Amino acid sequence: MPKVLFPGRIFVVYTESDAEKAVAYLKDQRIVGVDTETRPSFKRGTTHKVALLQISTQDTCFLFRLNRIGMPDSLQEFLMSDTLKIGLSLKDDFNSLRKRQDMHPDRGNWIELQEYVGKFGIEDRSLQKIYANLFGEKISKNQRLSNWEADVLSEGQKLYAATDAWACVEIYNCLSELESTGNYEIIQNEPIESTVTIDGL
Repeated sequence: MPKVLFPGRIFVVYTESDAEKAVAYLKDQRIVGVDTETRPSFKRGTTHKVALLQISTQDTCFLFRLNRIGMPDSLQEFLMSDTLKIGLSLKDDFNSLRKRQDMHPDRGNWIELQEYVGKFGIEDRSLQKIYANLFGEKISKNQRLSNWEADVLSEGQKLYAATDAWACVEIYNCLSELESTGNYEIIQNEPIESTVTIDGL
């Protein structure tokens, strides 16, 4: 399958003042995709706090460098605002964010894609597989284990992070349109019967 990359603008947020500007922009949006990245640990017993929070619209993504700015008040308020937020494995993201700041986002303003896709008969639960099923394109995961606390994020890291958050929006918009039009059909997979052969019978 062809590889897909986020096609829009990417802004890396290094300061609290820039975070306030980004949040002011995001508050005017109807829907955003959300994801996080954490520096991987290759030593037993060693863990790291979430380093990056990415929030994306269909054409603009902000990468909040939480390892630099923590969780500014403006960002916390946005995560608990009425703006509809789409994510995948939200429980893991929420737990990671709470390790930086004790906060409890209102789940009523969030949609968990792993739950949402079930009503369409989609059994795959990974972002990569869901996107491939709907759009026939591949989301690369080759940056997942890179250093998200690096002084400067590489272009590959920025594209990877933005793509994951943006893909959540694309998936939700596609499925919500199908839901509103009813233009889809759920096909149940037939169970495979197993046949056991016993010698002599």
